Amino acid sequence: MREPKAMLMDANQMNRALSRIAHEIIEKNKGTEGVALVGIRRRGIPLAERLAAKLKEFEGKEVPVGTLDITLYRDDLTELSAVPQVHRSEVKFKLPGTVVILVDDVLYTGRTVRAALDALLDIGRPASIQLAVLIDRGHRELPIRADYVGKNVPTSHREVVEVHVSDIDGDDSVAVYDL
Repeated sequence: MREPKAMLMDANQMNRALSRIAHEIIEKNKGTEGVALVGIRRRGIPLAERLAAKLKEFEGKEVPVGTLDITLYRDDLTELSAVPQVHRSEVKFKLPGTVVILVDDVLYTGRTVRAALDALLDIGRPASIQLAVLIDRGHRELPIRADYVGKNVPTSHREVVEVHVSDIDGDDSVAVYDL
């Protein structure tokens, strides 16, 4: 197993960052009424579920959570695989009148978020869309910025940021690796 160049977050730091993001969501939206979370597959989904749990803890109300698969909306689809694996998106709440907060693990070039916006708008038209990410590593190629950021981490193009969530990877951590 390769060694990380730097550890950015452990489980406690991730939990604190998500708590802070949840408080920022509540403050910006004056509560959670009319707010829903949509996790971008893969690691955005467990992060959205954790944010929803924190919002319920802080506000006492359930916040709907949906999942979004952006596979067919990616601009690099042909580079990924000859037969891409597509999963189902599940948004079981009405989008009109809802403030949707897209949730992802790492914001890098902005292309994943662009694909997520296209996928979400094909489902319906929310009142507004906000973006929450655990890590913003810079290097945008599109004019996209996050409304809520757990941690800003300047990186080089020769580095990769890996977010691990216990639901998928068995542990909670964020690390930087050299390519």
